[in-house]
Amino acid sequence: MTNLKISPGMQQYLDIKEDYPDAFLLFRMGDFYELFYEDAVKAAQLLEIGLTSRNKNAENPIPMAGVPHHSAQQYIDVLIDLGYKVAIAEQMEDPKTAVGVVKREVVQVITPGTVVDSSKASSSNNFLVAVDFDGKNYGLSYMDLATGEFYVTELADFSSVCGEVLNLKAKEIVIGFDMTDEDKCQLSSQDHLLLSYENKVSEETDLLDINLTDLELSAAGKLLQYIHKTQMRELSHIQKLVHYEIKDYLQMSFATKNSLDLVENSRTKKKHGSLYWLLDETKTAMGMRLLKTWIDRPLVKKEAILDRQNIIQVFLDNFIERSDLSDSLKGVYDIERLTSRVAFGKVNPKDLLQLGHTLAQVPYIKAILEGMDSPYLEKIIKQIDTLPELESLISSAIDPDAPATISEGNIIRTGFDERLDHYRKVMKEGTGWIAEVEAKERQASGINNLKIDFNRKDGYYFHVTNSNLSMVPDHFFRKATLKNSERYGTTELAKIEGQMLEARDESSNLEYDIFMRIRSKIETYIDRLQLLAKAIATVDVLQSLALVAEKNHYVCPVFNNDHVIDLLNGRHAVVEKVMGAQEYIPNTIQFDCETTIQLITGPNMSGKSTYMRQLALTIIMAQMGSYVASDKAQIPIFDAIFTRIGAADDLISGQSTFMVEMMEANHAIKRANPNSLILFDELGRGTATYDGMALAQSIIEYIHDKVGAKTLFATHYHELTALENQLAHLQNVHVATLEKDGDVTFLHKIAQGPADKSYGIHVARIAGLPEDLLGKASQLLQKLENQSQSVSYSKENFRKEAMEIDENQQLSLFQSPMNQEIIEKLKTVDLVNITPIQAMIELEKLKNLI
Repeated sequence: MTNLKISPGMQQYLDIKEDYPDAFLLFRMGDFYELFYEDAVKAAQLLEIGLTSRNKNAENPIPMAGVPHHSAQQYIDVLIDLGYKVAIAEQMEDPKTAVGVVKREVVQVITPGTVVDSSKASSSNNFLVAVDFDGKNYGLSYMDLATGEFYVTELADFSSVCGEVLNLKAKEIVIGFDMTDEDKCQLSSQDHLLLSYENKVSEETDLLDINLTDLELSAAGKLLQYIHKTQMRELSHIQKLVHYEIKDYLQMSFATKNSLDLVENSRTKKKHGSLYWLLDETKTAMGMRLLKTWIDRPLVKKEAILDRQNIIQVFLDNFIERSDLSDSLKGVYDIERLTSRVAFGKVNPKDLLQLGHTLAQVPYIKAILEGMDSPYLEKIIKQIDTLPELESLISSAIDPDAPATISEGNIIRTGFDERLDHYRKVMKEGTGWIAEVEAKERQASGINNLKIDFNRKDGYYFHVTNSNLSMVPDHFFRKATLKNSERYGTTELAKIEGQMLEARDESSNLEYDIFMRIRSKIETYIDRLQLLAKAIATVDVLQSLALVAEKNHYVCPVFNNDHVIDLLNGRHAVVEKVMGAQEYIPNTIQFDCETTIQLITGPNMSGKSTYMRQLALTIIMAQMGSYVASDKAQIPIFDAIFTRIGAADDLISGQSTFMVEMMEANHAIKRANPNSLILFDELGRGTATYDGMALAQSIIEYIHDKVGAKTLFATHYHELTALENQLAHLQNVHVATLEKDGDVTFLHKIAQGPADKSYGIHVARIAGLPEDLLGKASQLLQKLENQSQSVSYSKENFRKEAMEIDENQQLSLFQSPMNQEIIEKLKTVDLVNITPIQAMIELEKLKNLI
């Protein structure tokens, strides 16, 4: 391009593009945003728009593509969703009056983490994350630019950073340090996650004046700097920075949340079938977001949980008032996002009408809560600021029929401003004045078809055809000559025209100025509006939980300090909702203070996984303050839930199902403690039988002896049920079945003791496999079972020998005639201290020796 002759306009484009090499540059030219060079080629493909060229006849025409400015947002959204940045270069002066090239500047850079105006309606948070590193720990800060929420914490390792990024569903991360290629790869494996970079810390400190570490200040400061650099404006809606600790909430990895279907169904990626779907009876967008947050971050402080429980009970005790409250909340718009539009300078008359309508509902909401007359509501009632002066300003200023734009007029109510009312009177009565002048001159001149017309060039004029020119009065003066007629004016008409045109122009300018003043006034209320939004959202979520509890007959859980779990006729709340209460079979889950592990055996499809998830979901609901699906519920407060449920490869990082299984098991047993809950479903099934069985037993013993966490361990290895005789805190339970005349019925009920069969062939029959195939399978099973009784390393021998631990705590798996080298190698394995990953490696070595 250096050898080509570049026009001044294209040189301006290139100069701007040089500052934004990593963004699509939308370059405003009249009614279009244009893209050039590589941007045009790539955008044409991604946006499915036409690719043309500038200077088509030149030797090297410049690729060009464009989108209309009035519909640009939908195209911007496509690029943002794909993980790109978009820089908006606007015309900064009127092309009609500009001298030379129209001045253009980038006014905003839109990124996946900073998008606010989207053509796709969404009530979900969009968090932008910043990460910094001081050589030891990581600072992590995040913000939702649409709501102004702003948080920071400090984390001990990069895996915790990745977990938090996943939990926040972030689409963009601002990196504030030199990240290794391995770390970049780990983050980049997430779909359309954009990595941006910022090394400078914002000098804005008024949002950071709390007790923070230097690392936290640095992470939050770099996030603020990136926001200001991309948005290029003061954002008064950004809230004070809130410090939080991961340990302040029930800890769950992204994999755990995904396997439990907390905010979306892990299979369909839809809301239906998730805990969020079950609990969402909210009436406001703010309530929906807060409910997701509560589900995502259940509490661990008993007092805070009880505060929520108490308000839910108040709502349950006041059915009529709660119904009125629900109806009032339906009239509340998204205050948080409306305030952000005010701060961004993008609020329009329709937005203000929504805000005014919302504020008109607030006194009713507050009065309903006061009418319930409960001390548990006093704190939240105090937080509900009715803002009567702001509601009065909006209702008196903004016309109820105002358009969505601020350039068309008719925004301000008549009666709000005297000067505006005068202009409107002139415009309204001026039409009558024109009609009076027309009638008067028609009668005086005798020209029967004399009429007054208007156009932008000539203004108001008398239209006289050539046949009537001899009758034109002397005080008429010619304004224009046409082929078959003449246009005339008069002094009187010119005076009226001047008044009307002045009124029209001044009215439009005055309305705009008044609207800007109102917007500036509302901006001073942003802090109070945000506090009001939080209070309304909290009320909305609590009434939602009360309604769900009432409809589904949930009970209030009671917390104990004795590590006792007693769920009488508990249900998996989501499965029950999907199936219907009449079809669902409840299960009682009981752990006394001594029991730490329940070993669950039983066939596939019988309900083991549902039983396990039932407990986890009950705990999550309880610790977010909700009532639970049970006839009675006594539980301890847990600090973390660890799961390994289901089988899945991690293809991106090249890890097999079994490797993922072992990594998640390792994560659980290393981080869990007696206040944690572990759910392991069929652990060890991803490798050979004896490998898996040895690992499963070792993991059970390790949890029993060294971790002490409440654990549900579902397994097909019936041999492991003998551990009940060896481990004091382990209890066998199984899924009951009814077998009669060769037919098997799964009762979906958990009973004491171990299961005696797997019923795999019966499950295959349910799946619809051919009967002749199933018959052959039954014959083979019988043959194998008969053979297994005669071999030295049968399942019975394995179970028996697994319990016979020698003085060095070494487990003998094989007897003669196994190779002596393998036996000696096996004797060196320290099963007490070996980690699951190390065990897997040792077993792989043994397999290779065999």
